[in-house]
Amino acid sequence: MFGKQWHWLALGLIVLGSTGMLWAQAAEDQSKLSDADRKAFQSAADYSRESRGTAVLVMRAGEVIFEDYATGVTATTPHLLASGTKSFSGIMAQCAVEDGLFQLDDKVSDTITEWKSDPRKKEITIRQLLTLTSGLAGGSIGRVPTYADAIQGTAVADPGRRFIYGPIPYQSFGELMRRKLSPKSETVEGYLKRKILDPIGLKVGLWRKGPDGNPQLPSGLSLTPREWAKFGELIRLKGKWGDKQVVSAEHLAECFQGTAANPGYGLTFWLNRKAAEKSPDQPAEGENEGPQPKPLGGKVGPVDLVLAAGALGQRCYVIPSLDLVVVRQGFSRRNEFEDREFLSRLLSSSKYAKPE
Repeated sequence: MFGKQWHWLALGLIVLGSTGMLWAQAAEDQSKLSDADRKAFQSAADYSRESRGTAVLVMRAGEVIFEDYATGVTATTPHLLASGTKSFSGIMAQCAVEDGLFQLDDKVSDTITEWKSDPRKKEITIRQLLTLTSGLAGGSIGRVPTYADAIQGTAVADPGRRFIYGPIPYQSFGELMRRKLSPKSETVEGYLKRKILDPIGLKVGLWRKGPDGNPQLPSGLSLTPREWAKFGELIRLKGKWGDKQVVSAEHLAECFQGTAANPGYGLTFWLNRKAAEKSPDQPAEGENEGPQPKPLGGKVGPVDLVLAAGALGQRCYVIPSLDLVVVRQGFSRRNEFEDREFLSRLLSSSKYAKPE
């Protein structure tokens, strides 16, 4: 679904065989589950393990009610989120809006002034960077450029006309954030930590950095399922954590608005919407270096389902209408793990089943 497997993703991680996998289950308190829920969640976990999954976690109304882990993997084992990392940039951008650093429809060239000399790049907005509709070539998946290299990328379409997946727009956003924060003597990583991670008590397993020392915003974060679920819970609670409003509900809601180029993708989040038949502009041969992900298409689960997703089956599903946050991690090959099958099983009990 999200492109070829990245050869670097497996480095430093446990490589799991396709057969003979032994599993161990850990749950906070599954006694609270109905038989129907338990059967549904276990069916989803079984499907996940069949497609090289390592972990499934279900949180309901802020409480972990189901967990399933591979042997050798525990609740404290971090796993690379791959492109699931991207959604943190969306929340960071909304925090920056609230702090007065910029507005989403500001032109990037107001800050990255080198872009003013390019007829396409000078018109790109911050919103277009983060909805992947900037017109910038996405770049090679799995080869994340530095911030400085990213802003040298080529625009291959007019802004707003095409959805082009890849790391370059996110690293360009990283450079914009770096320039906005530098006069305040704050780094991008420091801002993320102060505004999002610390307020919700999220502990990072690892954040991969480039040779420039900056965090890789498209794909560099490693988290345990429970820590990633905290991020999902922040989304479910409309930006509130305890008595603190980390990001306003109004600004957060902007992350879940699709575009004409791709109604199934918002501001760094995948949406449960039908994708457009085609982008307003069709790519010229060789222009689109990123994959064309297969969206959920509104065919499974409630329409308010939103998703942070990464290669090899990294998923954080948030379903506010059902009070659910679901994390799935693994090493699935391309087309081996299907969101629709997983969600159909997960939501099959009478409590969660919803008509399409």
